[in-house]
Amino acid sequence: MCGRFTLFTDYEEIIDRFDIEAAIDEEQYIRSYNIAPSQEVLAVINDGEKNRLGYLKWGLIPPWAKNSKIGNKMTNARGETLTEKQSFRAAYEKRRCLIIADSFYEWKKTSTTKVPMRIKLKSDTLFGMCGLWERWISAEGAPVYSCTIITTASNPFMREIHERMPVILNPEDEKTWLNPNNRNTSELNKLLVPFDENHMDAFEVSDKVNSPKNNTIEVTHALC
Repeated sequence: MCGRFTLFTDYEEIIDRFDIEAAIDEEQYIRSYNIAPSQEVLAVINDGEKNRLGYLKWGLIPPWAKNSKIGNKMTNARGETLTEKQSFRAAYEKRRCLIIADSFYEWKKTSTTKVPMRIKLKSDTLFGMCGLWERWISAEGAPVYSCTIITTASNPFMREIHERMPVILNPEDEKTWLNPNNRNTSELNKLLVPFDENHMDAFEVSDKVNSPKNNTIEVTHALC
């Protein structure tokens, strides 16, 4: 699964890395070292012509939902069953996104406790996690744009930490994923695989990361 992640890379680097042509103002970009469900997350969508950058609420709310609370249970979506689930089927075909991160957290189980681990790329570069987004209208008529992160079975490296991991795309596959005109789910399914373990790194961090209230760069540091 993916329950927490970070994004504190410079704004301009995000714009360049994801070939963004329409974006929020730089002043709206907020660096975060402990992003948690229900918060706003920075994401990329494609409108059929260009990549757009903006914030989505983490926790997908289907258009048919009676209230927004359902989003609390939909922060992750299993890649293996997207076409089977009413909550995700339409979004998988038409409303895919990339959720931007520079690392994510997972808790490694031991015989006595859970150890927080920070996982990143060895290159210390940005990556895009596969996501789905939806537009929901509240009772007051206000639109809410929300998303979920797609997960897959862990690669051998991640399996030492957790059995699931977010789907991280290779940059060359991102255009295919974002293309809203591509509704070939059989083709898209081929992208929902574990990322290459040879490009990943992980280390233990402070248990302060257990609380999303602790949102400082110190929670990203490796324990000595």
